[in-house]
Amino acid sequence: MRAVHRLTLPRALHPGAWWLWALGMAVAASRTRNPVLLALILAVTGFVVAARRTDAPWAHSFTAFLKLGLMVIGIRIVLQALLSTRSQGNFVLFTLPQIPLPDWAAGVKLGGQVTAEAVVTALYDGGQLAVMLCCIGAANALASPRRLLKSLPGALYEMGVACVVALTFAPQLVTDARRIRAARRLRGRTRGSFRTTAMPVLEGALDRSVELAAAMDSRGYGRTAQVPRRQRRITGLCVLLGLLGILLGVYALLTDSLAFPFALTALAIGLLLAVGALGIGRRRVTRTRYRPDPWALPEWLVTAAGAAAAAVMVVAAVRGVHGLLLAGPLVVPPIPVLPVVGVLIGLAPALAAPPIRQGAAA
Repeated sequence: MRAVHRLTLPRALHPGAWWLWALGMAVAASRTRNPVLLALILAVTGFVVAARRTDAPWAHSFTAFLKLGLMVIGIRIVLQALLSTRSQGNFVLFTLPQIPLPDWAAGVKLGGQVTAEAVVTALYDGGQLAVMLCCIGAANALASPRRLLKSLPGALYEMGVACVVALTFAPQLVTDARRIRAARRLRGRTRGSFRTTAMPVLEGALDRSVELAAAMDSRGYGRTAQVPRRQRRITGLCVLLGLLGILLGVYALLTDSLAFPFALTALAIGLLLAVGALGIGRRRVTRTRYRPDPWALPEWLVTAAGAAAAAVMVVAAVRGVHGLLLAGPLVVPPIPVLPVVGVLIGLAPALAAPPIRQGAAA
């Protein structure tokens, strides 16, 4: 009873559950270019972030990913306007000065007529990538990177450190930039150039790198147990083959709906090889865990919500449900019922996740 009571108290959800939910929403976004569905996925992820984020420094990184998504859309539209041809549509919006290209670049143009069909197509393609980035940003805003590193299997500890450092780079940049702007306002400086902001941010990044290296060295990072060379080689080969199978399965699921049985087979074999190799390889890393994060019913519900959203979108794409892909760029986007229901399942973490315990940044 005491353990059950502890799981129902305000606590932080397991970071792995947040990442699995966010990856499921990203897979759902990758299966459609319908702007209505993409906007719905963005609204679902934003609502869950607003309902379940803490007051930790990385919890404000979702806004930065939104801005990055807008930049991606803008760059995609500009490139499409510069490189598109008249064959992409007949409704000309405006004409840019065209730069003549050499003969070896035949079939490629730079400038010229820009059609409405090309701009809308670029908007839809850029919107898809932007929503997928925002799903990753939701995981960054909800999951603690330190607790994520602590939860990784022992065989992935070295690679996990590199991934966690890379994932925390963007949130830390946002935090440092906000701190520097606040300090400048306190000094009465309302305007500042990129140079005056970039140098303190770079200095803070270097200081954190030195502190991280010192902390890792003081905790004995890199110490490994003695394992036979043959076992290490077999483990490494199984991990490599497992990751290859997972990549082939995921690629087939996301690109070729006709290879659905092959994708599931490759994904299942890859997962079995990878999990088995990780279970054997964890003997090489000697480290302990203090108060490991529990994986209870809320974690299963959050993970299932992301998996259900992804599964519904993948099944809808395999069955060719009308509305996932538009018949044309200037067509009014339809609202397919089944994908909408699948995306709305992604709202479950706003209710299934445990209550927030403010002030616990780690």
